[in-house]
Parts: sequence; C-alpha cells; structure tokens
Amino acid sequence: MDLTSLYYFQELSKDLNMTKTAERLYISQQTLSNHIQRLEQYYGTKLFYRKPSLSLTCAGEFVLSFAQVVGKEERNLKDILSDVEHQERGTLRVGASMARGTQFLPRILPDFHQMYPRVEVRFVEGLSQGLERQTSNGELDFALVLSDRYSPDLVEHEFLQDHIYLCVPENLLRAYYTPEEVRERKIQAVQGVELRDFDRLPFALMTNRLGARIQEIFTREHIQPNVFFTAPSTAQTLPMCTKGLAACYCTHMNLVEKRGTVDANVNIFPLYDQGVPLVQKLSLLRHKQRYLTHFAKYFMDLTFQVAASIEKTPVRWIVQQPAVEKSVENV
Repeated sequence: MDLTSLYYFQELSKDLNMTKTAERLYISQQTLSNHIQRLEQYYGTKLFYRKPSLSLTCAGEFVLSFAQVVGKEERNLKDILSDVEHQERGTLRVGASMARGTQFLPRILPDFHQMYPRVEVRFVEGLSQGLERQTSNGELDFALVLSDRYSPDLVEHEFLQDHIYLCVPENLLRAYYTPEEVRERKIQAVQGVELRDFDRLPFALMTNRLGARIQEIFTREHIQPNVFFTAPSTAQTLPMCTKGLAACYCTHMNLVEKRGTVDANVNIFPLYDQGVPLVQKLSLLRHKQRYLTHFAKYFMDLTFQVAASIEKTPVRWIVQQPAVEKSVENV
C-alpha cells in the first residue's frame, strides 16, 4: 500500500467511473486500474464491484473512510512542517457557491497572495450541503455556506448577516395597486415591508434555499404567488425585475455587487417577516482537527474583514414617489 494508491482509490470512489477519473487525474486507465489492484492485493479483498456498474464493496467503504483519515493527517503533517520550516507554501482548498465565490474571492485574493505568493488557492463550487460533506471528510479546508446545524467534527464561524430586500419595478407597482395603496406601501417601506403587502405582483422566484424560504412564507401567509419566472439564482431573476417584468428578492451582498446596474425605476425595500428583518446567515466551516497554518488563519481573517466591509456598505434603496423621486440612503 502507498499514499498514491490510496489517493487514486479515493478519487475513483467519487466518480465510480474509471474513464472519467483517469481523464480528470491525467493518467491512463491502466495506471489507475493497477493502483486499485495493488490496494486489493494488499488488503486481500475486493474494494469495488465491477458489475453491473462500478460500486464500493463493504470492505471498500471501510478503506475509503481510512483513506480520508490518512489524507487529512498527511495534509496536516505537510502544513505543520511548512510552518516549522517557515516555507509559507502549500494549497488552500475553498468551497462556496459560484455567487459567493465570485463575491468574496476577488476581494480576498489580492491581499492574500501578496502575503503568501507561494500558496495556491483552489476554488471548489458547490451547494452548502455538499460542501459540508467535503469539509467533513477533508476534501476542503474551508467552506463558505449558509448557517445551519452541522456535524460535530466541524467548527462554524458565523461571519455575515445578509439582509434580504424586495425589488419591485415602479410600473408593476402602479399597474397592480391603486395610487393610495402605492402611497401606503412606500410610506411603510421606511420601516420595512412584508411579502403579503405585495401579493398581487408577478414574481421571479428562485429554486435555491432562499427561494425555499420565501415559498415557506407565501405558504404560511396562504398566498398563491403569481409566478412569472423561476430560475436558480439572482443572476437570472434580477434582470427580469430591472426590465419591469416581475418583482424579485435579493440579498444585501448581491445588491452591493450590482451597485449601479439596478434600474432607477426599481423600488428596493427592506424585507421583513412577521415584523423581523429577513436575513441569511453565512458561515465559514472548517474541520476541528484540521491544522490551521499561518496562511489559513490569514485567509480566515481576510474573509471576516471582507464580510464586515460588505455588511457596512449601504444599499441605496430608491422609493419612487408619484410626482417626485426620493432617494434614501439605508445605513
């Protein structure tokens, strides 16, 4: 047995496809097959069923757990030795959704690479549940995820309360509500609005976790939303809003990123639920047994600094008045 064979076995366990894994690792299928056979000979048992399709045997499941532990410990040892020798080199594997990766990494990496130019940052895209699993089994050093209840082997650092806003095109507001109703909702907007106050509007909804949360509110309020459009993320729904086709909801972080691109005819209201501001809590996950190098600690510090900067950045929410446009800076 050697670490390379264990590594190839672990990678094949992800794909359960010899051709796909060999191509991803830039090795031949024969080389990959030889490493698997070497492990099976070493342990004296089959690790994969070959038919009807590739799958782990019971013994293979145990070897996979062992390989994950060995991989984590080897990375820990490399990081410890790097710190001891002041090499300040290595690899940092960071997981996040594409949106959060796009929002955070460009703000973090310039300072990080200036401090640690010999450290490679590898980005892994995924959803919170999958990223939690990858952090737990040692495939990721950090994961930027939505806060939740996580397995006891993980440490959660909550770093951002991301407020949710309701974005309503002025033309739709006037089309679906009387002038008096429009006036009332805009006066109320200073204190925040609730979804039930805009139940007549056509909506662009999302299929992500925030979308599920919004749908729960609609259901609890006994509202059947008028669904104009459904998509995975704000990247698709916000353009529908700026074109005046549908109302949508958007996080503070997304609005900060889109500053200057949201049409002035879109009303942006702080969204409340049962009198409480609606927020998404973001967390940084790490494995509690994972050794924190100097560069890993610095990456964490930069993440928290960037989050604090985003949270403090005001969203300019615009309430269109019937006669006069009024802009209010929300701090």
